[in-house]
Amino acid sequence: MNRILPAALISLSIAACASTPTVYGPAIKASAPGYREQRIETERYRITFRANADLKGRGAEDNALRRAAEIARRDGYDWFRVVNRSTEQVGGREGGRTSLGVGGSSGRYGSSVGVGIGFDLSPDSRQWVSTLEILLGKGAKPPEPDAYDARSVLAH
Repeated sequence: MNRILPAALISLSIAACASTPTVYGPAIKASAPGYREQRIETERYRITFRANADLKGRGAEDNALRRAAEIARRDGYDWFRVVNRSTEQVGGREGGRTSLGVGGSSGRYGSSVGVGIGFDLSPDSRQWVSTLEILLGKGAKPPEPDAYDARSVLAH
């Protein structure tokens, strides 16, 4: 029983420190996970998707592409072309680090050696932000590598 309690407390501490998983949906505020969109012109949008550390950069971009496809279909378009894109890691720091220290001393009354282990249980607070600027189009998708069929993106 005495061994179970400390192990349970450590497990609960680690679980409490885990970063929040990213959920697909509109961002509540600028620094919150989720998508934001801005109409620049009739057929041009800027889409930003902010993801917590669980999704990494690729996941943030995939969700931005998903939102672009949703906008295209919502507005009656068949395809979209990404004319500008960027994905970057912003803010925070990586959590969950472990460190080990070893030291020793000697003196008049003898010598000693000490070992210390440190655990950082803080969550990974980094975020990934993917920003796309898109142009919407109707009809057949152009054969350009940055053009996407909206239905196909939503299907995958």
